[in-house]
Amino acid sequence: MDVFDDLIRGVRAHGSLFGSSVLTPPWALHFVDGAPLTLCTVLGGGGWIVRENHPPEPLRAGDTVVVRGPETFTFVDEVGTRAEPVACGEFCATPEQGGTRHRLGWHDTAGDGPGATTLIVGAYPVRGEVSRLLLDALPAVLRVPGGGTGDAVLDHLAAEVALDTPGQQVVLDRLLDWMLVCTLREWFDRPGGEAPAWWAAQRDPVVGEALRLLHTEPAAPWTVAALAARCGVSRATLAKRFTDLVGEPPLTYLTRWRMTLAADLLAGRHTATLAEVARTVGYSDAFGFSAAFKRVRGVTPSAFRRSAVG
Repeated sequence: MDVFDDLIRGVRAHGSLFGSSVLTPPWALHFVDGAPLTLCTVLGGGGWIVRENHPPEPLRAGDTVVVRGPETFTFVDEVGTRAEPVACGEFCATPEQGGTRHRLGWHDTAGDGPGATTLIVGAYPVRGEVSRLLLDALPAVLRVPGGGTGDAVLDHLAAEVALDTPGQQVVLDRLLDWMLVCTLREWFDRPGGEAPAWWAAQRDPVVGEALRLLHTEPAAPWTVAALAARCGVSRATLAKRFTDLVGEPPLTYLTRWRMTLAADLLAGRHTATLAEVARTVGYSDAFGFSAAFKRVRGVTPSAFRRSAVG
């Protein structure tokens, strides 16, 4: 399992809102919920993503924009449009809605003549501390132009939103996930970009293998020597390459990753004892685990659990 696999696992379209609209100028759609992550893509036409205190971001046919919450945003036909904003996407960040909702949250604007724009939006809830690490690696708004690996997904989306068949919600969920993965991959790999350190490090034959091992077996009794042996290099080589590429030593990274996993366990498994959580993330007793958790997270595991479930 690689780092990206782990971080994006909790960002899934189940529990999100899915919508599509054919829009004829002028229009202004105000997405009011401030979902943690919202993906907007245009099948035809174009417009602008507008957020307060941010430059307007153009969105043309085939382009995809990912907007990070909790700030709201508006999709408009042109900057300074005369259209009155229509509030849409209400409840899109509420998992209790039970999956995607095709054409829920705003009204389709009739007409697909000259100048019409077809917009597809997926708003994602983000569950847990693990997935928040992914959000932390993203800017407020990121844009990926068309012409990349996501174009094939757009073709499938365009075909699916025109249908009304059994199982459509499941198909839309998975297509949204696929589109999000393609978009983030291309954004992280863009020329001159500033991807998070772990993204590039995954491609190093030594450090990438070390990261894979730490994420696949986080509870193993790792030492730098044991990790280096599994990676086929010396202890000194692993320690230097890992620190150079990731920005911190391997065991420091492992401790932070274990505490992130523990935070999700504390919040999600209410009946698990501290000793059980400790063993799950590689600690033999609750005392050592509690000390490490407080050192990394700034609060005790018990205090974190009370705040998470309160």
